[in-house]
Amino acid sequence: MSKERRQIFNEINITPLTDIFLVLLIIMMVIAPMLDSQGLKLAVPAIGSSKSTTEQPKALTVHITTQGQYLIDNQSVAADMLQEKLFHAKVQYPDGLILEVDPNSTHGAVVKAMDAARGAGIDKMAVSETSGS
Repeated sequence: MSKERRQIFNEINITPLTDIFLVLLIIMMVIAPMLDSQGLKLAVPAIGSSKSTTEQPKALTVHITTQGQYLIDNQSVAADMLQEKLFHAKVQYPDGLILEVDPNSTHGAVVKAMDAARGAGIDKMAVSETSGS
């Protein structure tokens, strides 16, 4: 009688496992279109363009110091007023924003400036390291 009991359990029933996988697949198929991932839109310049233009680009430059201060035209701007200043300045600077970052500044200060620029409606941004010490 013990041999008969052992033979009953020698196969694994995978039906519940496949049901779970199908339910997870359906959930992922429903949720995936709802995810809206916003990324940065980057424009890569063409290598072969050799146009000689005398017109300088009109981009606003924001300096971010080591202490996390924001400087626009060598004037200090508070972090909570940065978005408002960028909103008013974006009309004069249609080519976007250049963030000149001190190498020792914090990542949070840079992200705060990028968020303020995005909130002000500026979608063209470039980040550069300040030359010098």
